[in-house]
Amino acid sequence: MNSRLRHLRHDERGMSFVFVGLGFMTFLAATILAVDVGMLMTARTQAQTSADAGALAGATALAYNNFTDHSATGPAVTSAINTAVANFVMGAGPSVTPPDVTFPLDPTTNAYDLVQVNVFRTAARSNPIPTLIAGIFGTPTADIQATATAQVMPANAMDCVLPFTIPDKWQEHVDSNGNYDGPTWNPNDTFDIAASQGNQANVGTPFTNPDIYVPPGPPGSTPTPTGFDPAVAGTIGTKITLKPGSGGAPTPSFYQAWDIGGVTGASAYSTNISSCNTNMTEVGNFMLPETGNMVGPTNQGVDALIALDPSAMWDTSCNCVTGGDPKYATSPRIRAIPLYDPAVYAADQHSGKSVPSLQIVGYLGFFIDSVKAGEVTGYISPITGDYKKGGPTLNGGFSKVIMLVQ
Repeated sequence: MNSRLRHLRHDERGMSFVFVGLGFMTFLAATILAVDVGMLMTARTQAQTSADAGALAGATALAYNNFTDHSATGPAVTSAINTAVANFVMGAGPSVTPPDVTFPLDPTTNAYDLVQVNVFRTAARSNPIPTLIAGIFGTPTADIQATATAQVMPANAMDCVLPFTIPDKWQEHVDSNGNYDGPTWNPNDTFDIAASQGNQANVGTPFTNPDIYVPPGPPGSTPTPTGFDPAVAGTIGTKITLKPGSGGAPTPSFYQAWDIGGVTGASAYSTNISSCNTNMTEVGNFMLPETGNMVGPTNQGVDALIALDPSAMWDTSCNCVTGGDPKYATSPRIRAIPLYDPAVYAADQHSGKSVPSLQIVGYLGFFIDSVKAGEVTGYISPITGDYKKGGPTLNGGFSKVIMLVQ
């Protein structure tokens, strides 16, 4: 009996089954790691893509539809939700509800220009990700969620701009006849800064009452900029006819021709209207005025531009362009007009400077509808621009930059 027990104690037969069992356990664990963890990593990437797309869509709606509407049924929230849900996470749309779309205060610009979107595939939302093998070990599902934040901020740079410029909007204190009419403004007003320009109020005792222009400044700066603002009701869709300027006082309905990149001449000017000049312009830059009669080149350039997308038209029911060629994501007839500082220009005029300065303070979106005798008719349109690192961060401006920040 003792010899048999000693034999059994030293008998190693069957140990291979133990090692094989341990090997299978290791292989199973590796399989779980390779299959389930890999699947969950894919799900996490897809969820982040969904959140990114939703945040960008919400920011785009802020810029193009309504900058101040943060309601559950507003364009920003609905665009964010619809876009996020359309980007599937492991074969199904994630859960995104109106409370999952928020608009945090941006500490840099001190404005509510951020759109944050949260997407969920979790047990709490009744749509967790099912696992393939981990369920054997008691984990049949896993929760996945992602967050993204996009920003809409004023552009400080732009390419493909038109080679003519108009003044930015100001606070009007007198009308074109020198009569005081309060802080109103219309496209036919002139920017007047001195009594010699007829800037005397005809209410009670005459007094000098200059027009006021406040350019976009650093975040938090005061007073509030007076320029074109897409968030102001009635701005988008305003129809304007721009006439060739004669070097008089700054007037929104008169444009000044200028040379993009310093290249002069009627041919270059016309080409810069009909096609994109990729020279980057920046807020603060000065534009070189183009001399000579540009009525003919303006007609030629605008006609060629319209011919690129002849069926496009401005639809007043949506304040947007419809009917354009589907090959264009955005009609080429929507272009940026550089806005110049009317106060700098008027000060140069008042001091007797022969060629007043055209300093860029921003960009206005403009859908070109028609041209006749050098007069360009179109509609104020939303437009996106660029943000140059190292350039100014502004607290105002018409054109916007849409970008992911988180």
